[in-house]
Amino acid sequence: MWIMLAGALGALQPARRLALLLLALAALLGFYHDVLTWPVLPLLAGIAALVALRRFDPIRSRQHILSEALLVLISLGLFLHLFPGFHNPLVVDEVKVGAQSLPFSFSFNFDKALIPFVLLACLPTLFRARACPPRYPWIAALALIAAVPLGGLAVEPHFPPWLPAFMLANLFFVSLAEEALFRGYLQQRLSEKLGGLPALLISTLLFGLAHATGGVLLVVFATLAGLLYGLAWHWSGRLWLAAALHFALNLTHLLLFTYPALHH
Repeated sequence: MWIMLAGALGALQPARRLALLLLALAALLGFYHDVLTWPVLPLLAGIAALVALRRFDPIRSRQHILSEALLVLISLGLFLHLFPGFHNPLVVDEVKVGAQSLPFSFSFNFDKALIPFVLLACLPTLFRARACPPRYPWIAALALIAAVPLGGLAVEPHFPPWLPAFMLANLFFVSLAEEALFRGYLQQRLSEKLGGLPALLISTLLFGLAHATGGVLLVVFATLAGLLYGLAWHWSGRLWLAAALHFALNLTHLLLFTYPALHH
C-alpha cells in the first residue's frame, strides 16, 4: 500500500491519471488494512466535489477563490493531522538511534501524502513554476554559517535497521508533502503578490514555526533549512528539487548526526 501511494505521488506531475488510479488503489488497501476508516469518506467526497466545481467556475470568480481557500484549509488540516479516520501506523516508537540522541518516532502518514494532490487542484504549476535566476546567494551562505555555532547536534553516525522505511516515508510523506505546502503553493502564491524575496522569507518563517512543538532550537534549524529549500524552489521552479534537497538534508542528519537532536 505505501509503495503504491509513493508511486502515486511520483507519477502525479508527469502522469496524473495514473497517479489518481494508484491513489484510489492505495486508498482501497488503506480501508482494507484499517489505516483509513469511514470518517475519511466525507473528507474525500468533499475534496472531490471542490475539485469538480473548480473545473466549471471562472478562474477569478468568487466561487473559484472560495474553493481554493477551502482546499488550502483542508491541506493545513491534513498537515496537522486534524481529520479523523486516519490511523497512521507507527514504524518506530520512542527509539534512541544513538547514545547522544533524543528518543525518536515516525509513522507512515496517509493524510499528509494527500497534500500534493489537493494543492495541485488549486495551482496547476505546483510542480513546475517559472524559474528565477539566482539573486540571493548570500541568504544560502548565511543559513549555512548560522547553523554551525547554534549547537544542538553532535557527530554520531547511525545505520538503523528501519532506514529503508524512513527513506520511503521521509521522501514521499514528509519532504514532498511539506514542500508542496510551503514552497510549491505558499511561496508561489506569495511570489505572485509580493515578489520573490518577501515570499521566500515569509514561507521560510512559517515553515520554521510549524516545527514549534519540537522546541526553540528545532524552529531555528527548520527556519535555516527552509531558507535553503525555498531558494532551491525559487531558483529552479521545480518542486521535486526542493523536496529532494529536504530529503537529502534529513537523511544526512540521520546518518551522521544526533537525531533528531542532541540529548543534553
